[in-house]
Amino acid sequence: MLIIKNFSLSLAHKTLIKELNVQIDDGQVVSLMGPSGIGKSSLLNFLSGTLSPGLNAQGEVFLNDVAIHNKTAQERRVGLLQQTPLLFPHMSILENLSFAIPAKVKKCDRLESAYQALERVGIKDKANATPEQLSGGQQARVALQRTLLSEPGFLLLDEPFSKLDPALRREVRAFVLAEIRKANIPALLVTHDAEDAKAMEGKCVDLVAAE
Repeated sequence: MLIIKNFSLSLAHKTLIKELNVQIDDGQVVSLMGPSGIGKSSLLNFLSGTLSPGLNAQGEVFLNDVAIHNKTAQERRVGLLQQTPLLFPHMSILENLSFAIPAKVKKCDRLESAYQALERVGIKDKANATPEQLSGGQQARVALQRTLLSEPGFLLLDEPFSKLDPALRREVRAFVLAEIRKANIPALLVTHDAEDAKAMEGKCVDLVAAE
């Protein structure tokens, strides 16, 4: 479970978000919507420990009842999925997946886990392909599997469907939701598309400008 408690965000003397409280259960996706510039992506940065110095944020974050807002980014066990898959172009798909698996895992087990991830995506025959040889939907699925293979405690989704065409968008949304439920971790989605939020089948938080 991920709990965001009394989160407030300001830039200079302007309050962007005031006392936001969100609880996300394991296997659940909460969607966050609101106008551009209100601080949605900055909230994700706060949660991941990468907030820009010019912004002032207050609040607490708990993952499974353990406070993480005072931990470094490396200690927070956060997985991030963005608009662009950000796969390493010089690596094969299998290498991209293997790279994310924690070093504590034995090499033979790392390869097996990577092949299993390829099978879930349905492209086991593409193990030696490079990212540019995959379609946009395949890249998005591989990016999700790579993130999940890193064993995150929670997942942040920053408009990951925005660059997909409508038909592919529906397919990838369903795939993402199914995999999050299978991993049984909490996830927070930032989107401008109400259909994205609806597809995640969870609570939607609509941010409005703070007074």
